[in-house]
Amino acid sequence: MARKIFVAATGQHSGKTTTSLSLMHLARKKYGRVGFIKPLGPKPCTYAGRSMDMDAALIAEIYGLEDHLPFMSPVVLPPGATKQVLDGRIDSDSLLAAMKAATAELEKRCDFLVIEGSGHSGVGTVIGMSNARVAKELDAPVMIISGGGIGNVVDNVALNLAMFRQEGVEVGLVLANKLLPAKREESLRYLQLAFGKLGVTVWGGFNYSPILANPTLNRIAKILEQPLMGDAAAASRIIHHVQLGAASTQRVADLLEESSLVLVNSTRDELLVMLASLYRHPEHRNKIAGLVIPGLQPVSTITQMIIDGSGIPYVRTEITNAAAFTTVNSDVSKITAEDAEKIAMVRQLAEAELDFDAIDALL
Repeated sequence: MARKIFVAATGQHSGKTTTSLSLMHLARKKYGRVGFIKPLGPKPCTYAGRSMDMDAALIAEIYGLEDHLPFMSPVVLPPGATKQVLDGRIDSDSLLAAMKAATAELEKRCDFLVIEGSGHSGVGTVIGMSNARVAKELDAPVMIISGGGIGNVVDNVALNLAMFRQEGVEVGLVLANKLLPAKREESLRYLQLAFGKLGVTVWGGFNYSPILANPTLNRIAKILEQPLMGDAAAASRIIHHVQLGAASTQRVADLLEESSLVLVNSTRDELLVMLASLYRHPEHRNKIAGLVIPGLQPVSTITQMIIDGSGIPYVRTEITNAAAFTTVNSDVSKITAEDAEKIAMVRQLAEAELDFDAIDALL
């Protein structure tokens, strides 16, 4: 029978998938056969010709789990599925049966199994499949991932803890992620004082990292729904700053910071030419990650030739500059299988900052 852990969270963007990636990496150093399952998938995609949750597809691609694909994402909820369950057109008991059957099969095939929940403890309640209930039905001890801070972490964990305990589920560990390095020790001291009263163990997870939090050029192309043009090798480059190219050409150049994505309207020929020219020089390339070129008006023929000749990565979109800026800044970056730099960093951080043997001992 496989050892297993249910990775829950206090909410979105707390680092749950990053933690699952880390556990997979560390478990593979200790156990011969390691698997992953996302019992309830709210984010459908198509991978290897199969409908499955995006997080399950990500883990499968990174860790080469093709043999496990039929079992990694047993229930995927497409748009409208919730209403079909409530209307009685989909039987919720059949969904639970599919989750339990897939988990049982992976337990036969694996020595260690990472079970990733779908968010906070209440997600899925509308169809009778809350994370708390799923963890209970799969008989898996829970690790809750939270964000950083003190008061909001304690409040959010307390709410989630109540639901897990109502279902009779053991919560073995709270892992506080996205801690500010300068405040890490102080935050953990107060969290341990607070959680000690709740009878829960709390450890520090990953510090906040701009590299993990910020998007890649490939991600920008995806959220703008346009192809990345120019240097394809730069697709995984991480963007640290987003700059709206609305000032004078010289002022934009003066404001460039390390790995900046610059949004320049399609009619700003002089600025586009300047940035494309600077990109040719190694001393400036570290500052210019790439361009987003919004606007209905086409880029002039000569300017387009200069852009293409420079190799500067860019995304062309016909939405407005303001709309593109809002879209980019409101996005929360998710790791993809193509993000080699981020994945390598997650593995390095996991080895340096997570004690897998100690986590394993709590299960």
